[in-house]
Amino acid sequence: MKYVSEYRDKDLIAPLIEELKKIECGPLRIMEICGTHTMAISRHGLRSILPEDLQLISGPGCPVCVTATAHIDGFLQVAERDGVRVAIFGDLYRVPGSTGSLARCQSMGATVDVVYSPLDALTIAREHPETMVVFLSVGFETTIPLVAATILEAERLHIDNFCVFSAHKIMPPALHALLGDPELQLDGLLCPGHVSTIIGAAAYEPLVKEFGLSCVVAGFEPLDIIQAIILLARQKSEKKVAVDNAYGRAVSWQGNLRALKLMNQVFEPVDTPWRGLGVIPGSGMAIRDTYLRFDAEKRFDIVLQDAPEPKGCLCGQILKGRKAPLDCPLFGRKCTPMNPVGPCMVSSEGTCAAYYRFESKG
Repeated sequence: MKYVSEYRDKDLIAPLIEELKKIECGPLRIMEICGTHTMAISRHGLRSILPEDLQLISGPGCPVCVTATAHIDGFLQVAERDGVRVAIFGDLYRVPGSTGSLARCQSMGATVDVVYSPLDALTIAREHPETMVVFLSVGFETTIPLVAATILEAERLHIDNFCVFSAHKIMPPALHALLGDPELQLDGLLCPGHVSTIIGAAAYEPLVKEFGLSCVVAGFEPLDIIQAIILLARQKSEKKVAVDNAYGRAVSWQGNLRALKLMNQVFEPVDTPWRGLGVIPGSGMAIRDTYLRFDAEKRFDIVLQDAPEPKGCLCGQILKGRKAPLDCPLFGRKCTPMNPVGPCMVSSEGTCAAYYRFESKG
């Protein structure tokens, strides 16, 4: 385990912490939106060195975690079809649905390929023309352009045995829904670095105007995160709210316009369910009719059915920032990374997984 004391730039951190402590802003409640931020905060032990009146709250920034049980059940239906092999990112493999997981499907005879890119799934389709290859795709704006490019490549190559089951989501509508919860009472958002490379820092301006909430885009190293927290503390101290970009080496104000154009060429916004947040209008991305033959949900006539959260699981409350992993009675007992009850424990970006690995061992 790598903590701040072992971090290569550890000598630069202590002065930043002292600078943070000198800012007179009172109690500070910050939500980090990105699952990679959540994992970095836990991995490097940042909570242990931050001021006591500064609270970091994890939000809905893990794409696997916010994928509703209804979509997981749809994935399982496809995986169980004859003549189908599914391709997934590894995080999905053990995520439980109502009747099991993709790992269980594989143990029962389904073919499940773990890939590192949607293009790998397309390669599998080219190598196995007798089989329908379905890429089960979850992800935010960082992933969607890559999947869009893969669909366009499949069209260019006239590959008919490839399709995508899209459970994609976009972040701004979810943040609007989340911040409408008066119980959160946040002082600021630590905005996601990866997503922001695509949508740009300007995407958070509506949140500032509507909710009067400070937003700072942050990178993923401990120094990046602490510097972003300092900017949020200064905004509160100076009684101002704005969007600051502390990750300028990767994130521009307007974002990646080419990637956004590609995403919107192939996909269109739809209402979609989020675990813990319910159905959020315009927050999903479905394949446009122009590329309908690559839409697995339509091709296999999958109808999503409402499904309850597993009994006792607090993943939904954790994703909304209302609970922390240690509040869950299942955490580390009935729910572990090897036997997850909810997705927050199994995903590499899940809050429960981060706490289990780095913050729950005494």
